[in-house]
Amino acid sequence: MIFKSLLLFCGRKYGLFSFLILGIFLTSCQSGADSEQKHSKAQIIKQTFMQDINGLDSAVSRLQHDLKTKQSDTVIQNAFRSARLAYKKLEFISAYYSPETTKALNGPNIPEVDDDLRVNPPQGFQVLEELVFPVVDSSAFSEGLEITIVLRLQVNRLRKISESNELTDSHVFDAMRLEIFRIQTQGITGFDSPVAFHSLPEAASALTGMREGLQVYALDKKNKDLSDRLNKAFEKAIVNLHNSGSFDDFDRLEFIKNNANELSTLLLDAQKSLEIPVFTESRFLSASAKTLTDTGVFNGDYFVNMDEQHSTPGKIALGKMLFFNPVLSAGAGRSCASCHQPDKAFSDGETKSLAVGFDGKRISRNAPTLLNAAFQAVQFADSRVSFLEDQATDVIQNKQEMHGSLPLAVKALKENPEYAKLFAASYKDGVNEESLKNAIASYIRSLRMPESRLDTYLQGKTNTLTLEEKAGFNVFMGKGKCATCHFFPLFNGTVPPFYQETESEVLGVPSTAEGKKVDADVGKFILTKREPHLYAFKTPTVRQASKTAPYMHNGVYKTLEEVVDFYDQGGGNGLGFELPNQTLPFDKLNLTTPEKKALVAFMRVL
Repeated sequence: MIFKSLLLFCGRKYGLFSFLILGIFLTSCQSGADSEQKHSKAQIIKQTFMQDINGLDSAVSRLQHDLKTKQSDTVIQNAFRSARLAYKKLEFISAYYSPETTKALNGPNIPEVDDDLRVNPPQGFQVLEELVFPVVDSSAFSEGLEITIVLRLQVNRLRKISESNELTDSHVFDAMRLEIFRIQTQGITGFDSPVAFHSLPEAASALTGMREGLQVYALDKKNKDLSDRLNKAFEKAIVNLHNSGSFDDFDRLEFIKNNANELSTLLLDAQKSLEIPVFTESRFLSASAKTLTDTGVFNGDYFVNMDEQHSTPGKIALGKMLFFNPVLSAGAGRSCASCHQPDKAFSDGETKSLAVGFDGKRISRNAPTLLNAAFQAVQFADSRVSFLEDQATDVIQNKQEMHGSLPLAVKALKENPEYAKLFAASYKDGVNEESLKNAIASYIRSLRMPESRLDTYLQGKTNTLTLEEKAGFNVFMGKGKCATCHFFPLFNGTVPPFYQETESEVLGVPSTAEGKKVDADVGKFILTKREPHLYAFKTPTVRQASKTAPYMHNGVYKTLEEVVDFYDQGGGNGLGFELPNQTLPFDKLNLTTPEKKALVAFMRVL
């Protein structure tokens, strides 16, 4: 339990750094002659990785030279592409063992507010990309040159860190499968190439780096049939990416189904065939997941404060009773279900939920669905709490929402023989504030989205997607840029492939559907008082979206068609709001009418 708590804390505080801690911890646990023999394979991987770092350094050096000597747009852009391809080839090891350095090399081009509320400016390839595409900006020769200097420092930092990292075979295979997940959730969506749209060749480069690493293990000597299938799967995927044509036209649905899912499954089979242990520790995404769309691969009990808060059937049943019981509102006649109604996917259909008393007053925000609430690292639109237990506290004691009292609720439940018996059966201390909150949270964690037709299609169980729905998935994952914030397959803001943090975005949502001015709700800014968080709201899930209208934190849009139009215009800045911190790209998407219809049809599939 101590290690799990440390890992979860690090995942919250340091993001991907938690997995570096995990790697060091697990590596230290390996011993014996068998481990040493396997370790030598990983050492060959490390040697290649160090060589690839030198290749990346050379590529960045060439880019630096071309900027310094003010070469033509074509020369500079080609040098940038070459450097990014060199980075992608080593990404599966770099992102796994050195996540913070990797983020500095290739993080999003937006300022980051850390846990000490310091605003850290963006750096790395994505910042430079916006200076050299679609044409080389005049400032690129000075600003871009400075960025390449920092890039080379980060590459050297990666080299220094990697010299002392001890790779193991289990970690290498884990890193490869996570890279397959990264490619399908971020790579092919344009997440880290939003301007150059060089994502597909870069995904091919990442696959090439992994395929070369796999050859070290000589799988053909252990299982030739599996080796042949895996080599063919890599080749098929790489050819598909190279022959894709334009970024917008790439068939991402079929790539995920027929290429990515096959690769991640075969890599797991290869690891087992080679008798390389698969990790069994608790993760949000199961370490043994064959694909992202397998049933039950996401752990709804992962984002808890301590192991004692994990759900049980008894806790869930008790929490369900409390969820529908107005006892929590201290006589106000309100229950959790007043604003989270099962027939509306646990939302309420209101623009903003009615306040206690139902006298026409409303609370400040729209009620989100509670389905898959467990699949988020933070709760509330402004991300103000981390755990569902704390969410329950906030809502029960909020004067507008439930106007309740935890001490009074505990007193009433203790005096109720049925509840007292049920609490005693699930909690050693019976009824108290902690067990009350955990029971409600346990029920909410059990509220999962049913499998959609998309899931069963990708699992190969059905073939029931229409041509329009398939086209809509590809718009969502490509031209529409939806999946760069609503990440596949959860379609919320929990960031793959490690799934340790849930993002907020600044969209510039208007106060009314007419779009004359930005909504006055400042979102996460009210907590941090930091400019990047002004008008920032947690990215919700798009699953069950057809049942959760109206949309946005203020319920400003009644239909999915209105939401699509808002994004198509470029969000608030597309409406003319001039928000310097908007994270949504403000250039128009230029979606055609058929593309918009297809996009809505796909979201209804979810």
